[in-house]
Amino acid sequence: MQHFKAQDNSLVATFTFKDFSEAWAFMSRVALLAEQQNHHPNWSNVYNAVEIKLTTHDAGNTVTEKDYRLAEGIEGLI
Repeated sequence: MQHFKAQDNSLVATFTFKDFSEAWAFMSRVALLAEQQNHHPNWSNVYNAVEIKLTTHDAGNTVTEKDYRLAEGIEGLI
């Protein structure tokens, strides 16, 4: 996982794009992937940057295999 780092019982990453449109397109692709995996990220977007934080709520907000699987899928979208 190139972008994601373990931090405070979560996997976190920041992705930076050329502009807002590219960031929004990335978020749309992530949303479709997350829906397929039924595992949804905590995230925020400001202009060309997208910050993502992955934890498994059902496991007490810790990192599980679900988070690693989604992180790998997100990395594949870049």
